[in-house]
Amino acid sequence: MIDVRRKSDRFYAESDWLQSRFSFSFGPYNDPNNTGFGPMRVLNDDSIAPKRGFGAHPHSDMEVVSIVLTGSLRHQDNLGNVGVTSWGQIQRMTAGNGIIHTEYSDSDSETLNLLQMWFVPDQAGLEPSYEISAFDVDALGQAWVPVVSKTGAAGVAKIHQDMTIYLTELAAGEARDYDALPGRRTFVFMIHGSASLNGEIQLDERDEARIEDVTDLSFRAVQPARIMLIDLP
Repeated sequence: MIDVRRKSDRFYAESDWLQSRFSFSFGPYNDPNNTGFGPMRVLNDDSIAPKRGFGAHPHSDMEVVSIVLTGSLRHQDNLGNVGVTSWGQIQRMTAGNGIIHTEYSDSDSETLNLLQMWFVPDQAGLEPSYEISAFDVDALGQAWVPVVSKTGAAGVAKIHQDMTIYLTELAAGEARDYDALPGRRTFVFMIHGSASLNGEIQLDERDEARIEDVTDLSFRAVQPARIMLIDLP
C-alpha cells in the first residue's frame, strides 16, 4: 500500500515568526487517525524568522532529529550542550529521562527552514544526549546516503531505534531504486523538485508517501529532486 499525502492536505499553522506544516497530529492539530507511522510521531516542516524560535521547553522519551534545509539552527540545553546546525549536518537529540532545551534561528537575516522529526525510542528512560553529525553532501547525487541509523557511523548520527534515514538527489530524468525488506515500512518525503514513484505516482515538492507491503521502489526525477527516505519497523 502506498498512501500519498500532498503538501496542500497537511495541517498548516502560522504566526508572526513561524510557519509550519504538520505531517502528524501535533499542537493545534488533533487527528486520532493520524498520530504516527511505526515509531515515527512527528514531522514538522518549519520556517522560522531570523533570531526567533522556541524558548526553554522539556522533552522526554523521544528521539528528535532535525535536518536544516536553509539557515542555521541554534540549540542549547540544560546539560550544557550548545550547537549550531546547517545544511550538510544532522542534529540528533535523545530526550531520554528528561531534557530542557531552546531552539532558535541563528541567522540575523536568513529564514531557518528545517524538518524536525520525533521517533519513539526502543527503550524508555535513556540517558539524554545530543550530537551534530556531518554527511557528504556531494555523495547525495550518487546513492541513498544514510544520515541517521541505529548503529551510527562516521557521518551518520546514532538513533535509539531500528531505523535509517537516507537522503539522495536526482538530476532530471535520473532514476534511483530502493529495495525495502519484507515487513518494513518506508516513509518518503519529497524535499525539493518532483519524481515519479514506481512509474505510477508523481510526488511533488513537500509531498510524502507512507508505504507498507511494497518492497521494490523506483524513483525517476521529473525535475531535479532531493528526497528523504526513512526505513522503519
